[in-house]
Parts: sequence; structure tokens; C-alpha cells
Amino acid sequence: YWRERLAGAPPVLELPTDRPRPALQSYRGSRVSFDLDPELARGLRELARGEGATLFMVLLAAFDALLYRYTNQTDILVGTPVAGRTRAETERLIGCFVNTLVVRAEVRGGEPFRELLRRVREACLGAYAHQEVPFERVVEEVGPERSLSHAPLFQVMFAFNNTPRTAARAEGLSIEAVEAENATAQFDLSLVASETGGGIAARLEYNTDLFDEATAGRMAGHFRRLLEAVVAEPTERVGQLPLLGEDEERRLLLDWNRTRAEYPRDACLHQLFEAQAERTPDAPAVLLEEERVTYSELNRRANRLAHHLRSLGVGPEVFVAVMLNRSVEMVVGMLAALKAGGAYVPIDPDYPAGRVLRMLSDSRARVLLTEESLLASAPRGDWRVVCLDRDREAFAGRGGENPGPVSTADNLAYVIYTSGSTGLPKGVAIQHRSLVNYLAGAGADYSIGGDDRFLQFASASFDTSAEEVFLTLTRGATLVLRTKSMSDSVAEFVRRCEEWKVTAMSLPTAFWHELAMSPEVEGLPGTVRLVIIGGEKALAGPLASWRRYVGPRVRLVNTYGPSEATVVTTKEELTGAADDDEAGDIPIGRPVENLRAYVLSQNFRPAPVGVVGELHVGGDGLARGYLNRPALTAERFVPDPFSGEPGARLYRTGDLARYLDDGRLAYTGRRDGQVKVRGFRVEVGEIEAALLGHASVRECAVAARASAGGARLVAYVVGEGVADFEALREHLRERLPAYMVPSQFVGLERLPLTPNGKVDR
Repeated sequence: YWRERLAGAPPVLELPTDRPRPALQSYRGSRVSFDLDPELARGLRELARGEGATLFMVLLAAFDALLYRYTNQTDILVGTPVAGRTRAETERLIGCFVNTLVVRAEVRGGEPFRELLRRVREACLGAYAHQEVPFERVVEEVGPERSLSHAPLFQVMFAFNNTPRTAARAEGLSIEAVEAENATAQFDLSLVASETGGGIAARLEYNTDLFDEATAGRMAGHFRRLLEAVVAEPTERVGQLPLLGEDEERRLLLDWNRTRAEYPRDACLHQLFEAQAERTPDAPAVLLEEERVTYSELNRRANRLAHHLRSLGVGPEVFVAVMLNRSVEMVVGMLAALKAGGAYVPIDPDYPAGRVLRMLSDSRARVLLTEESLLASAPRGDWRVVCLDRDREAFAGRGGENPGPVSTADNLAYVIYTSGSTGLPKGVAIQHRSLVNYLAGAGADYSIGGDDRFLQFASASFDTSAEEVFLTLTRGATLVLRTKSMSDSVAEFVRRCEEWKVTAMSLPTAFWHELAMSPEVEGLPGTVRLVIIGGEKALAGPLASWRRYVGPRVRLVNTYGPSEATVVTTKEELTGAADDDEAGDIPIGRPVENLRAYVLSQNFRPAPVGVVGELHVGGDGLARGYLNRPALTAERFVPDPFSGEPGARLYRTGDLARYLDDGRLAYTGRRDGQVKVRGFRVEVGEIEAALLGHASVRECAVAARASAGGARLVAYVVGEGVADFEALREHLRERLPAYMVPSQFVGLERLPLTPNGKVDR
């Protein structure tokens, strides 16, 4: 019975802990006590009678529901002690007959609580019928995955005491039961309930290595709230049972999202640049090694090209593809597309021709801006090709004055193409207002000004480039364009920063990890005052190294933001962060100005503090949607039920996060196949689709694996002749960017599957 009942059970219940699980259990513990009043207890007893269950079963089913809501795991195993005195002959014997049973239940968020109670009742009856097998023997027979960090088979205990206590009597003595202090915890959590008169007294014992007292207290409150909801409506779906009180829900939805701030809502990006060029015409705007361009010169060059683009039909909602090497012309092209009234589509010149063609065709670009050295790789189509160096005479004679405004803040400013799970890249369409909102808030917070030299590090096809270019050029600072060699060598990076007297930069987290862990980090020039990181999860080791060798002299800001929410959604100051942050997830902070962030359960309800859910983003930073993908836009950009604004939307990020006690957010992972490789978003489905296009590949799966240098992609392939991995690699190089080509290939006879037939990644 037990071998069959516990086969395939998950090795551990992934509770949302305040600290990582230590490698060795210490059994340090504490407890919080709470009561269920007689009215609630009476309702629970009536529910039990009506369902043919016991009060123990109702409480256990509710506890299972709470654990499901906390973990998002549907397979819940809870231990429970039994007296073991099943025979009349043992009732008066002195000794310990207690045994431990494992009650396993499947919890489905979409079913009524009454159905869960029915399954828990059946599980309990089955366990009672086979209770005489000692727990140690069950562990031996089932053979679960063993670890010194947690108990086998279950890590959560539930005990219910319904044996009435009788006062001990002795002549001449007054005897009273006293609760003893207990600083131990056998398990991660133990819920112990006892009937006391008409009510129920309960205590939650918790492992203090894992949980804080405040967390245990919240959990007790959520359990009580869930029980009240169960009594009121036992047919309510498990995933919809309320856990939060009014104050807690208001804090999550309102108090921690008070980000309202004024900004120039009707301004366009190029208008902000033009105003800055008028204020500081002779200040250096762009620096590339020995080439230096002032604001007035940059503005005139962009104006001439903009007038030419208008003559070619560029205007609002018309796209200009910019496929240029990192250069002053690249910046001129971006500005000119905006000044003409259109939107720019950045294309990395290193992309394979097939991907470039898909981006041009999908965006229906009117014009492709490029340079003579890239003409051979530029696809031909319905777009007009303008070569900025070869065709300079075509627009050099046009007027240098600012073109008259034709676009508004509601028009598109740029489209960033990201990896797509269907096998094709998808375009994220960003309006002027979305980026202007971010620039207004971040520009003020970062104090970017005329004395700053901001390093332009990111690829133009990465949305961080919009932050770098426009945060600099709308604040009167100098944009310093990096060389290719700077990303290949930390030593070269540090040397160039010193040579060019860089003061601020926005780096991919993966590159910052390399920098922070390198001996060269001590040589970071004294001119650097601000480092912004983002793109993937920051790690504790590099942060500790950074604090040791750089310290507070450089402001360090950790940012989070999908392209669909315009560069940055949340940010966290790490310069003076507490050391205890290094033990767990490094926070991604709070929402920036005019954005909102919600951590929601699978049933679209606010997740309690500390509980992992999907991060949803709303506010003025949201993209319009995906270009030419109305169905995907409707799927990922959903109505916002928490906003009173008509038409307000939320973007479902697919990222998993949790709230910390003080309202900061911590990123914990993904709920789908998207991964981050050196700061780039990668949908493994796109790589798999490309692999399946090779004649020898019958099946495949791609996964991200951790390595010393950061995440790397590994492709697992099934088929005839797949041992020629170099041929597969070349096949992918012709179709995907270099960062999406797996670094390792593994041939398999078949892909491993989960019990429900899905690929076991």
C-alpha cells in the first residue's frame, strides 16, 4: 500500500522561506499561538458532519489548501501522528505506541473545497487502515530522495488533539498544566490544534533557520481567514478562497503602488532632445574614440536625414529600420526616424540574414538605414535602402532646421524584437509617452547632467540602448560609444572607462558579474559614480565582491524590466543594502514612477507577502502590444481589475516574484520556457523550432544550465545523424543570433518524459 501510495512523490515541499534552506538541519524552532473562536469551530464541526468527515479531516484539508496556495504545488504530503492504540488490549499499557502517517492529497485550484475535503477524507481512511507499518519501515521501502537538509517524505506536520484533558488530583496539592517553552522544530512547519471547550487552540511551530516570526504569524492569520471562507462557502474553488485581510490587501494593491508623479505626458523623445540641443548647443553630445560631436551638430545631421526620410514617405506609424554599426550615424539614424515622425526598428548587423529579413518584413519597414560595409548582408525587399555614408550627398543639402512636429506622444517611437516561443521573433511596440515617463523619473533620480559621460554599452537591438541614448541626450550629458573589445575583456573595459572618464553606465547583469568578480574591479576609475545593472538575476557572490573592492563610492542600482514595460519597471539601491540580503534573493526593489507591480496567484488573486506568484505590471510604461500579433497581445496584456482607470491593462510578465516584508520585490525565476543568457531574453521554443528545421533532427529540447561564466544553452537532440553537432551549430548560425546558438549539444536516444507525457526538462 505505502509503496504504491507514495510512488513518485515530490522530494520536498517548496515553501516560500525567508532564508535559503541550510545544508544541515539545526532543528532550531519557535512557535506562534492563535485561537479559532467557538463560532468558527462550530461551523467547522457542522461542515464535517455534513460531508461525512471529522473535524481533523476538515482542518487538514484546509491546511493542504493553504500549502497549495503558498507553494503552487498540487501534490501535497503532510505527516500526522496517530496514537497507535488500535486494540483494546493496549489501552491501559504504559509506553509509546505513536506512529507517523503520511497523508498525500492532490490539490486542484479550480475545484470546490468540498471536493478536496472528499479526497483528503479518502486519503486519511486509507492511511488509518495501514497505520501499523512503522514510519521508518515506510521510508525504507519507498526509498525517497534523502538529504540532510530536510526530512524524508514530508516536511510539514499536522496534529489534532481531541482527547479531553482531566485535571490531575492529589491530596493537599493544587496542580495546573503549564505550557513549556520549546525552542526546537522537528519539521519546517508543524500545525498543532486542540479542542478547548467550544473553541480550538492552535499553534504553528516553525524552523527559525527558514522562517521569521512575522512570516509564521501571517501564515496563521491566512489559515484562520481560509477557514472562515470555507465555513461560509464550502463550494468555493480552492484557488479563490480568500487569504488576505482588508489591511493586507490594501497594502499589496495600493500602498506599495503609490508611484504617481508628474511628467511631460504630451512630449515626444526627439522634442526633449531638441530642447536640450537649444540649451547646450556647444556641449559634447556623442564621443567615439577620437570623434566628438556637439549637440548642435548632432541635431543638424539628424534634421537633414529626417527631411530626407519625410520625402520618402516616413511619418507617424511608419517604420525606419536602423542596421548600423555602433557609431555616431547610428544615433543620427535613431533621432532622424523620430524627427521624421516615424518609429525606428534597431537591427543588430551581426544577426543572420534570415532573421533580419523576418524583422524587416514583419515591421513593413519603409526605409532601411545602413552603411556601405553592410550592404552585402542587407536583404532586398519593398523597403528603400539609404546608405548613410555612400548616399550622404542625397540629404546633405537639406535644411538643418527641426522638422515640424507630426507625431504625438501616443505614436510609436521604436519596436524592439525579442525572441519568440513560436519560432519567430516578436516586435514590442513602444510609444513615446512610455519612455518619456521613465526618462523623467530616472533622469531626476540619477541626476544625469552636463558633467556626466554615459557609456553606451548595449546593442541597439536591446531596449537598454534606448535608456542609454535618450537618458543622456535629453539631460545634456555626453554619450560615450563603446568599442567591440570592451565587452570581450574586463581589463580593456576598465582601461577605456578610465581613458574616456566615464561617469555612468548601464550594464547587463551578466557582464557586471564578470566585472565584480575580476581583480580589475579594484581599478575601476574614480570618475565612475553610477552603475545600473539589469537583464537577469543578480547574484550574491558578485555583490559581496563589489562591496568589498568598490564600496559605497559608486552608486549601484539593480533594475528589473521586460521590454513590454519599457526598459525598467522596478529598481533597488544596492549601494548601502543590508548584508543579510546577500543570503537570499537580491531584491529588485519597488516600481518606478507611474508603474504598478502586482504579485498574483494562478487564480489572479494577490499573493501574500513572501509567497511566490507571477509578476504583473501596469501603468504608463506599458507597450502598446506586439506588432501584428493581436492574439498574443490580448493574451499577455490583460484588463487591470485593480485600477479604476478605464481601459487600464496589466502585462503578464511570466516572471515569478515575491514581496518582502517592507514592500520590495524579489525575482525568483520563470513560469515558462524563457531564459536569460548574458542579459538577452531567449525563448527556447524558437531555438527548438530552428533545430527541427534540420533534416536529421526528429525531436529536441533546449535548456539553460548554470556554469561558472553564467547561464549557457544546451541542446538535447534525437534523430539520425545528429552526432554531427557542428552541422547543427552551423544550421542555427544561419537562422539565429549568436547568443541563441547552444554552446553544447547532447545526442539522446529519446527525450525523457514526465508522468503526464511532457518533456522533463
